[in-house]
Amino acid sequence: MSRAFVKESEDAAPELPELPQSPHPNHVTARGLRLLRERLAASEAAQAALALEPEPDAMRRAHDEREQRWLRARIQAALPADPAHAPGDRVVFGSTVEVVSADGAGRRYRIVGEDEADPEQGLVSWVSPLARALLGARTGDTVVWRRPAGDLEIEVARIEAPAPDSDAD
Repeated sequence: MSRAFVKESEDAAPELPELPQSPHPNHVTARGLRLLRERLAASEAAQAALALEPEPDAMRRAHDEREQRWLRARIQAALPADPAHAPGDRVVFGSTVEVVSADGAGRRYRIVGEDEADPEQGLVSWVSPLARALLGARTGDTVVWRRPAGDLEIEVARIEAPAPDSDAD
């Protein structure tokens, strides 16, 4: 009999493509690593609850398992920042930076890992164009932020060294 006429098990989880991993080193703050671990625990709890259902959703299980593999890989590859060795006079990973543009507009950013980034909250990935422009700068330096909307000169007004717990936003 042809395989085309054989009913596959409804319990079989579909094969999903793996979630892509970033090609960059996984630098994380303490907060970023904690968030990854919390996300993994929540996903595992959701999957355990799903397993208790009389007819578990195979697609949901496959999505959860894929996300958990991705999260475990991110956690395993994590390179936690050591704020104790961070200089306070230069912008480094984990620093909070206040910048001022030529029109006098000020903004505050914190340089974090890719998984922790939330630009609307001022958390920018260390691989972003803004962070790349700021890394290594000192208070009073003017840097060029290369943006799709056009280059913008910004001045570093203040630098806060990474906090030991890196939980401040």
